Amino acid sequence: MPASGRTRRVRRLAGRALSALLGPVPLTRDQALGASERISALTSLVSSAEYLFDRHRHGPSRLNEWAISRDGYAGYGRPLRAVLDLASDRRTATALHAARVAVGSALLLPGRGRWRGAGALFLGVSGTLLYPSLRYGTDGSDQAAIVVQTATGLARISSSPAVKDALMWYVAGQCTLSYLFSGWVKLLGREWRTGDALSGVMRTRTYGHEGVWRLTRRFPRASRLVAHGVLALECLFPVLYARGGALVRPVLGSVLLFHVANGVVMGLGRFLPAFAAMYPMVMYTSAPRSLPATADRDDRLPAVAGLLALGTAAASAAVAAHRRATVLDHPEPGGRVTTRHGNTIAYHGTASADRTDPVVVFVHGLGAIPLHFSWYTRALNEQGRQWLVPGRAGYGASRRGATGPYTLDESVDDLVDLVAGAVPEGRRVVLAGHSLGGEIARRAAAVLGERVHGVVYLDSSHPDQLHRSNQQAENSAKVGGALRTVAVSLRLGMGVLMSTPSWVRSLPDQVRARALTETVDSRVWNAALREWEAVERDFGDFSGPLEPLDAHALVLSAQHTVERDPDHLELHRELAAAHSADRTVRCAVIPGSDHDDLLTDPYHAARAAGLLLDFLAESTGTAPAPTTTEER
Repeated sequence: MPASGRTRRVRRLAGRALSALLGPVPLTRDQALGASERISALTSLVSSAEYLFDRHRHGPSRLNEWAISRDGYAGYGRPLRAVLDLASDRRTATALHAARVAVGSALLLPGRGRWRGAGALFLGVSGTLLYPSLRYGTDGSDQAAIVVQTATGLARISSSPAVKDALMWYVAGQCTLSYLFSGWVKLLGREWRTGDALSGVMRTRTYGHEGVWRLTRRFPRASRLVAHGVLALECLFPVLYARGGALVRPVLGSVLLFHVANGVVMGLGRFLPAFAAMYPMVMYTSAPRSLPATADRDDRLPAVAGLLALGTAAASAAVAAHRRATVLDHPEPGGRVTTRHGNTIAYHGTASADRTDPVVVFVHGLGAIPLHFSWYTRALNEQGRQWLVPGRAGYGASRRGATGPYTLDESVDDLVDLVAGAVPEGRRVVLAGHSLGGEIARRAAAVLGERVHGVVYLDSSHPDQLHRSNQQAENSAKVGGALRTVAVSLRLGMGVLMSTPSWVRSLPDQVRARALTETVDSRVWNAALREWEAVERDFGDFSGPLEPLDAHALVLSAQHTVERDPDHLELHRELAAAHSADRTVRCAVIPGSDHDDLLTDPYHAARAAGLLLDFLAESTGTAPAPTTTEER
């Protein structure tokens, strides 16, 4: 055969291969609906069959016992909780799962009748009722199945092609957003950006695989390439809608292989049918309307959703701007101090010049707000003690004017300057810091010298904790990614979607609204991320020992902190030992408390505040004086 003939043949073969790989998948509405319906039914069939054959996992004293997990629904209405109680009863649950196996099997059969819609809706509704008691181990696969089953059920029942298409667009949008958000959240994590995430995941007990982990260690470049490939695949998932669905086959084929690998290596087998059930609707909605199969498709939902998204974004921006203005409008009594770094530190509370007893200056932790100390300041008011609660630069009404790289020394200097500017000369201070605030208070005490009467450590950080605490070292890798995710989400205006955290609901009534406003301010989380990056550098370089302090000390530990991490109890003892032996030095563990509710839980905070007051009385030897400071 002449060379030119061989060349034409190779080109034809290459063209056929390329056309098989690229281009839209011309599914009709009924074909896409039927395929999604059957694949999703298979997901529920397998899930319920697993339950029926392995019911012992859901008996008493098991992780999935409803008597334990129902506490997470304590805030729901009584009628809904009664329905969930009934659905989670072992006999009712067994009957529902048996019915789901039967209905799932029936939906695998051919047919287009409306009875299929009733069957799909039954799977969706029953899955919703059963999910609260069985969420452990599902990893979101059941949620994906519920979305598909509810949409396909409603589409089967409806006789309107426009309604069917709207529901199919909804499922396709859910699929696209699931991959897109998953990818961008991964992108915020340093391990995914460096390509080390795959090796890290393979080391975990829950999802790890020793053989694959060894391969990632043996072939690190290939491991990083795979991690970056997963990141690119998820972040760029929406490209399958470009150019009339030209890339739908390679993109969906790649994510399908991704789920197959996850099922084999990580045990996430349910993800394969759960998410694959969405693919037919993605194929249907990504194909151009110039094809006969999709010529009558109704595409109004994406346009309406886009307009709603723009309106929501505008409303979110307006709400965020209003909240920012509220946060920056500092409440009284209080004031502001400009520090040597150009930072403006706003504080709440008073310190009058006609008194001589120590002023308690609270120092909040990383990612916390001054209002975390509300129960403490209320207790101090009742005993006539004066106090100040400043916010570090970037928190609340405090602003960062420094232009250089942030270090912990900047916050230490700011605290020293705050004491100099807000506490009258001649009055000493007690620095009370929680978490990272405890370490900042310790360093500031060393600088302030005789102006410091004492230091109170509230479940404090220790500069050597990343070296000596395995738990702290392991958790440190996750903190930065979590802070970055929250900061980016709030900058995008998603604060309006944030529900009120339980710790805010535990604060005194009069401060809850402002506490929520400050918490959803992205500046707080930007500052927290900035501080955390400095903590990793600073604590990583610490070589000890702690600098001795000639001041009284009270070291309070949360019981759950020291129980989960015994190394931290030893670190807390070292904080106490760094203070002079001839001073009042007391240590205590607050029973039943954890790191955060040591401040926010009324009961635990009252216990800790009582110990603080006792410490003040013992170390000063004087009774408290009355005050008119505004109660918080």
